[in-house]
Amino acid sequence: MAHGEVYAEQFGWNTDFEAMVAGIVGDYATGHDPAREGAWIAEIDGARAGSSSACDDEPGVAKLRTLLVTPAARGLGVGAELVNRVLSFARSAGYTRVTLWTTTTQSSARRIYEAAGFALTSEDPRHSFGHDLLGQDWALDLAPVTAASRR
Repeated sequence: MAHGEVYAEQFGWNTDFEAMVAGIVGDYATGHDPAREGAWIAEIDGARAGSSSACDDEPGVAKLRTLLVTPAARGLGVGAELVNRVLSFARSAGYTRVTLWTTTTQSSARRIYEAAGFALTSEDPRHSFGHDLLGQDWALDLAPVTAASRR
């Protein structure tokens, strides 16, 4: 619901976006493998401030999904911390790559992804959520965890 409200207010997106996120969250809630998938909700002073999740996508590849930072929590590092949680989890679960999908409209999220080391791999124009958008696929190859990197 929070995704739908925030993106309707910020970008004018219709309920198709909220339905897509609800499907992702519903699939996670009813059938995730805790060893391979995780979800995080950030709080500030007891109030929800954001969320993110890591979902099993294909062998060796996790997908970063459902990143959201509430307007009140923006600029506080919540988004970067949520992405870092996903990446840390993906490494510990043995993934070698993390991918994600976003749009050019979501410029703040894209800055977080770039700062974390993600690289743009493809773009495709589409009509989604009531608007003409440019969708983007991003990926990050994870460095293997070694004894030296754990120190």
